[in-house]
Amino acid sequence: MPEEAPDLLPRLGAFARLLHDAGMEAGPRRLTDATRALACVDLKRQADFRNSLRTVFVSRKDELPVFEAAFDIFWAPPDPRASAGVMPGRSRSLPMSPERAKAWSAALRLNTSQMNREQDPSTVPASSSGYSAEELLRHKDFDQMTWQETEQVRKLLEQAPWRVAERKTRRLRPAHAGRIDLRRSARHAIRSSGELIQLFHRRPRVRRRPLVLICDVSGSMERYSRLLMIFAHAIARREDLEAFVFSTRLTRITRLLRYRDLDRSLDSVSKGVHDFSGGTRIGDALSDFNRHWARRVLGHGAVVIIVSDGWDRGDPARLTAELIHLRRSSHRLIWLNPLLGSEGYQPLTRGMAAALPHCDDFLAAHNLKALDDLGRLLAGLNRRSRFR
Repeated sequence: MPEEAPDLLPRLGAFARLLHDAGMEAGPRRLTDATRALACVDLKRQADFRNSLRTVFVSRKDELPVFEAAFDIFWAPPDPRASAGVMPGRSRSLPMSPERAKAWSAALRLNTSQMNREQDPSTVPASSSGYSAEELLRHKDFDQMTWQETEQVRKLLEQAPWRVAERKTRRLRPAHAGRIDLRRSARHAIRSSGELIQLFHRRPRVRRRPLVLICDVSGSMERYSRLLMIFAHAIARREDLEAFVFSTRLTRITRLLRYRDLDRSLDSVSKGVHDFSGGTRIGDALSDFNRHWARRVLGHGAVVIIVSDGWDRGDPARLTAELIHLRRSSHRLIWLNPLLGSEGYQPLTRGMAAALPHCDDFLAAHNLKALDDLGRLLAGLNRRSRFR
């Protein structure tokens, strides 16, 4: 926390800019209120300093964790050991794009005297040329990552900027253009002696498509299981996700992924799933899903994502039949195979050969870049399913 009064105002403005980039309201009005609030407290007492800013900038309960993380990151002393693309401060991350996180990381490595009006985070470029540890991490295979690299991937997945594409619903909302709302227009005409003075319009509401994730956790997928569960947890925090895992049988883990704390969520999954690293029966698992879960979770134009390497001990004919049924019930069927990123790989296993003709998309899932490609695909989905 700065000791000299002249340095406080530009630092406070930069902190408000950080909150704004993290999705909170931190405009000029709140910055003015923060300046007035700090004039009423002893700046040398960190608790009063933090509480004053929290009172001004936090207006909803869900903004409190974002503020606390931003305060710890911004007002903590710079860490010279921080790597590229990683925000300094405590381990908590902020919900912002990797580009903005990289820019803030570069700016906050400066000392206090350098954070003045001539040097602020808005002048820092979003990207830089040369060596990038983050870029190398995005292309590194999941099964070759260390524990520290896995934690960095978790933060990048939580900060991923993509969102699932929207779809039109049957519910309508008032709008300035679109089809004419005859009922509303008639009610308004009755109030004006029966003269139709103004026409009102309405258009369909839009919502993001729900996702259904069916993940293989058999023995052949063991080296990818942890990262895929981290991926599922990151999606579940911001999207309408139904998640299932299977080896020899199907298990629903949607509720287990709702814990905010990742370690607690992964621990619950490991205790709730009893056939981790077992055999693989994809057809049996999909049959269980189609008969017990499809009607519950495949409404509203759901997108189904199956993650498996295709090694299957079951009957290929049954797998084909279940995939045909699943494909008809979903808006889009996407198959992710971690082995697809390996050089020279060909889908020749009997399970993969039986499944491939019935999938809309066949993508890799071996590194962070492959998951980014999946995110771009989901964000750009057409509102209508393509012709099959």
